[in-house]
Amino acid sequence: MPSSDLVMMRATDLARAIRDRAVSAREVMQAHLDQIARHNPAVTAIVSLRDPDILLAEAEAADRDLAANGPRGPLHGLPHAVKDLSATAGIRTTQGSPLFRDTVPDTDALHVARLRQAGAILIGKTNVPEFGLGSHSTNPVFGTTRNAYDPAKAGGGSSGGAGVALALRMVPLADGSDHGGSLRNPAAWNNVLGLRPAAGRVPGNTDEVFLPQLGVMGPMARCTADLGLLLSVQAGYDPRTPTAIRQDPAAFASVRPRELKGLRIGWIGDFGGHLPFEPGVLDLCEAGLKAFSDHGAAVEPVLPAFDPEAIWRAWVTLRQGLTGAGLAAHWRDPGKRAQMRPEAVWEVEQGQKLTAFDLHAASVARTAWYHCVRGLFERFDVLALPAAQVFPFDAGETWPRRIAGHAMDTYHRWMEVVVPGTLSGCPVISLPVGLNPAGLPMGLQLIAPNHDEAGLLAISAAYEAVTGFDRTLPPALRD
Repeated sequence: MPSSDLVMMRATDLARAIRDRAVSAREVMQAHLDQIARHNPAVTAIVSLRDPDILLAEAEAADRDLAANGPRGPLHGLPHAVKDLSATAGIRTTQGSPLFRDTVPDTDALHVARLRQAGAILIGKTNVPEFGLGSHSTNPVFGTTRNAYDPAKAGGGSSGGAGVALALRMVPLADGSDHGGSLRNPAAWNNVLGLRPAAGRVPGNTDEVFLPQLGVMGPMARCTADLGLLLSVQAGYDPRTPTAIRQDPAAFASVRPRELKGLRIGWIGDFGGHLPFEPGVLDLCEAGLKAFSDHGAAVEPVLPAFDPEAIWRAWVTLRQGLTGAGLAAHWRDPGKRAQMRPEAVWEVEQGQKLTAFDLHAASVARTAWYHCVRGLFERFDVLALPAAQVFPFDAGETWPRRIAGHAMDTYHRWMEVVVPGTLSGCPVISLPVGLNPAGLPMGLQLIAPNHDEAGLLAISAAYEAVTGFDRTLPPALRD
């Protein structure tokens, strides 16, 4: 099979072809290495790529193991690059920071170990912003990840390298994490899917396991079946994370589309005018919603009875407390502090001003928002918002200072639209809604009731069937 055909295959089909020995893991590895060599220099999505000869040898070993013992797991022989915030044994993990430029962990993060156990071959990492801060994957170690649809534009973040590598068929699947839209923004900007699971669905950090977390691990993919496949590998209980969900994740690998007729969608839009948007964003999202209503779904505008500024303040407070605490040890060393990006320093210094009472008040506000969202699910099956407030901006910018004439007061205010989903704790998916006249993608967020990732996958599969979003290719792949 030509290598160009292999990289265009869905991950589910590719994994099946390897298991059936219709194609070898070595051929699959070579095809993706060729694709990386062809496209990565223009976009810097894959970083810390391992030696190709070693990777090909590991792929050959996977072929021998398959012949002798059968598949190791559902990802047997698939090449995979891990987001560069997650520890990978024997593979450099920099977090995009010069402080960790040469760090090579001895052990895998929990979800990375699951990838290996499922048979994936780790080829390297995907690029991130420094410490994962912000939705633009640029850092002083590897440089800037550029958009799959226009390399002059930003690729998004913090799972930006993952989204771009996926869109350009350099990897069949991509993992990421999401605190402030990091699975949703790069998915929207690169015309792929990103799913932020409910808290506890994918066990993550084991250093501190009891404080409520805003960041979660999750999957990205080009089609719904692939998204479910990766989630089935990532999810599942682990005793090291006592808040993890006790539910068999295998069902996620068998996605069935639901009937769109009768689906009730609450369209929050710009939250009553609170959120500014670049022209064209809302139009594309409303066109995506029309694909639902054309097939029998009921789409109704809704304005939650909750102050959106209170949602933002609660999120910023909790983020500063959690993120600032995680970075404080580096900040305390003046030499290391001098190498930290200004946004990281800001998070620490703002976090130091907080009291326990501040954090408690923010958590109470978050709880109130959750109950508001829970009440809305009595009227709607899902809630909808755009996945970003702007289209991909110039890759040389750090972050947008203004949107539609409104000044952004922090480095992440321009992504405020993802905060209601994050703070709800509910699962959220970003669905592609097409391209603007400049050829730049956008996405639509759907928020589901807590723990209903399966429902989101079923909706995504139905939406995929009626829109064919997975058939849209970046310009570099259209020749």
